[in-house]
Amino acid sequence: MGDTANLIVINGTETTFEPGDTILDAARRIGIDIPTLCHLKGATATGACRVCLVEVQGARSLVAACAMPAAPRMVVATESAKVVTARRLVIQLLLASGNHNCLVKGSDGRSFEAYAERLARAGGNIEPCPAWGDCRLQELAWRYEVTGGRFSPTPPRYPLEDVNPFIVRDFSRCILCGRCVQACNEVQVNQAIHFGYRGARSKIIAAGDRPYRESDCVFCGECVQACPTGALVEKEARHAVRPWETRRVRTTCTYCGVGCQTELHVKENRVVKVTGVPGAAPNDGRLCVKGRFGFDFIASPERLTTPLIRENGSFRQASWEEAAGLVARRLTEIRAAHGPDSIGVLTSARITNEENYIAQKFTRAVVGTNNIDHCARL
Repeated sequence: MGDTANLIVINGTETTFEPGDTILDAARRIGIDIPTLCHLKGATATGACRVCLVEVQGARSLVAACAMPAAPRMVVATESAKVVTARRLVIQLLLASGNHNCLVKGSDGRSFEAYAERLARAGGNIEPCPAWGDCRLQELAWRYEVTGGRFSPTPPRYPLEDVNPFIVRDFSRCILCGRCVQACNEVQVNQAIHFGYRGARSKIIAAGDRPYRESDCVFCGECVQACPTGALVEKEARHAVRPWETRRVRTTCTYCGVGCQTELHVKENRVVKVTGVPGAAPNDGRLCVKGRFGFDFIASPERLTTPLIRENGSFRQASWEEAAGLVARRLTEIRAAHGPDSIGVLTSARITNEENYIAQKFTRAVVGTNNIDHCARL
């Protein structure tokens, strides 16, 4: 090997690692996929789910790749027989931990994508998980050919919570991976939810074990985006749309000048769901309540689609050219009659920084007044 100070061998491939890297980091850098459930980028590694177990030469037991630091001359196997057996057992236990009717594989052995087509054709005869087809646990069960049956499912301990307008919490599908807690506390730093109780009674709770709507939750929805199962889902999208029925359109959030990147999930030319874009500046997948849930205006029947001009106490439709010409003419007349300071301009947080800059430049350089303000100041 030569100098082995920063070398690690993973599945027979020699690679370097940086100080502070875990086995998972080193493996991903060379394209080796180690499955995870609890791991959340940018958050503290916990090794809670045990799905990322790998075999390290010389170690007494399997180790969690997401939490184990890479070390010089370490030799790692990520898909050995011992590792695969352990992962299958972990997945079986997780499937039995609640109501995980993943329906991973049909009797004909086809993939869950093919089964999805049969499920859609069945209409209301089958009640699937709302995250079916977009569930990390289901994906891993399919990958490792786990069909369940070895352990008896745990009956639901807590009722479903759907009393807030945005998020449905289904505790029967929660695997206590902790991703939602980390997303809330370490990524968004809202400190709204935590682990509660102990042992078999463990659950994710808001302060005082209150419903989300009565807690400190700001409904940013980061917990929903982080959830790898159907425990947290968007209320409007639940049972209304399946993942394979939508196409994704990347765009910029319309609600402020920050420029957060979003993905619109579109079905039949209607936006049915919004998610962040991980790794994209400036928000790195994070969204606020408006950016994630405030998309109903797009298809609102009350939305204006053409300029309106008031005449004789009522509005009539006009072209953009006519409307712009009217505004320009009236501003010119008012400035000539009463001076530039008789005019004021209000800008909006709903437009971009560049558009706000143009508005203030127009107000000061064209109209000739400093009477410009912004709703954020108020």
